[in-house]
Amino acid sequence: MRAHEAGALHGDLGTREPAWLRTPDDVNALVPQLWSRTVTRADTGDLTVGGVSVRTLAAEHGTPAYVLDEDDLRARCRDFAAAFAGADVYYAGKSFLCKAVVKIIHEEGLFLDVCTGGELAVALAAGFPAERMGFHGNNKSMAELSRAVEAGVGRIIVDSLDEIDRLTSLANETSKRPSVLLRVTVGVEAHTHEFIATAHEDQKFGFSLAGGAAFVAAAKIIDEGVLDLKGLHSHIGSQIFDTSGFEVAARRVLELQAQIRDARGVELPELDLGGGFGIAYTTQDDPSTPGDLAKRINKIVDSECELADLRVPRLSIEPGRAIVGPSVITLY
Repeated sequence: MRAHEAGALHGDLGTREPAWLRTPDDVNALVPQLWSRTVTRADTGDLTVGGVSVRTLAAEHGTPAYVLDEDDLRARCRDFAAAFAGADVYYAGKSFLCKAVVKIIHEEGLFLDVCTGGELAVALAAGFPAERMGFHGNNKSMAELSRAVEAGVGRIIVDSLDEIDRLTSLANETSKRPSVLLRVTVGVEAHTHEFIATAHEDQKFGFSLAGGAAFVAAAKIIDEGVLDLKGLHSHIGSQIFDTSGFEVAARRVLELQAQIRDARGVELPELDLGGGFGIAYTTQDDPSTPGDLAKRINKIVDSECELADLRVPRLSIEPGRAIVGPSVITLY
């Protein structure tokens, strides 16, 4: 197995021609899983999106240009919302964010995850309710944290003891009590490329479970009583097709949740398992449907809570590219 810049699934190049590069029987045929739902090829041979020729779009707007299929985007939002009924589905804004997308996400009833001050500004300017946002980022500035507290962002995902101290200071100054999730590094090597795996122990994101930092951080927040610790958060990587990584992550995070309960008498009500669900970039990729993902992840959480004698927390997930990736094409 050799590393490959396109991802782990393409690493086994050997001397044979990779399946995803083989010449198709019909070079003009559209492979459904690689395109948005309204993309077709007209009798003239032109590619159309939502019934509009890409030639017309290129002539009107120039190239390069992103073309977003709104019908497809809305359908994928609804698919995730329906599959994960009872959970909070956060659209991960880092995958693609502009005011138009923010408004669609809001209209479809999803939550929104932002990870920079710029993304937060776009979301607020588009009228997205701050209480339905989560604010990520492992290097948030004081100004960004201040804006998030001022706006009333629903969940701030804390990544370091320094950030906890800064946020605590802001809370004391403003007499507000921000709700936070504690990002945990669970030591899971997701089945993805090493450059986009985010949960192994040498990562810059979050608090280590193995080293005990995660428990120390949770105890600090609870003992100080200034911030409102709602739950734990993990994110194991991107372009993940195998849910076994989520099973290991959920088990380890819930073990910490049980440890916090036993040591501090607090049973945290929320659990965020992140996103990173894979999409099809080649004919070799076989992504799960939202329904399949929900069935497997809910089963994992339920069984792990039963083993740990915990109440099942409210679940959050954060699909980004799994919602918007197939809905966008680029014109050159």
